[in-house]
Amino acid sequence: MTVHPQGSLELLGHEVARRLLGSAELARLAYVAKDGTPRLTPMMFHWTGEELVMSTFGGASKIAALRARPAVAVTIDVPGPPPQVLLLRGDAELTDVDGIVPEYRLAHARYYGPEQGAANVAAVERPGTTMVRIALRPSWVGVLDFEQRLPSALAAVAGAA
Repeated sequence: MTVHPQGSLELLGHEVARRLLGSAELARLAYVAKDGTPRLTPMMFHWTGEELVMSTFGGASKIAALRARPAVAVTIDVPGPPPQVLLLRGDAELTDVDGIVPEYRLAHARYYGPEQGAANVAAVERPGTTMVRIALRPSWVGVLDFEQRLPSALAAVAGAA
């Protein structure tokens, strides 16, 4: 088994990463707000195989902040035991969409099931609805599974024992 270092895009193929990218866990998007302070917001997501896509409705305050400072970090995790964590970093690309972002539909179907997902989308789909597609094509990937890929500080302690 090849052990890829933290930061390697090859970690997207790691079992933990694949499981979390297909899960119904929320992604936690970290970014810098317009006032310079950090923000963290949980969001549903859809993994396309190349991009982590999140969506927000037009007018959300995070839109201007992300356009001004597109560098973001994302975590998708389960508390465990043992904890499993996927960490992603990169620049978010924002695209204005008239109507519903296609990946928003897909995310709702995955999180809630096809029937309830479609009902959720229908409840917000109205003429004039605008959304913003927030796409992250990771430039850095980290995986922590607390069995095979410990955080560096814990690995150093375990190695010293």
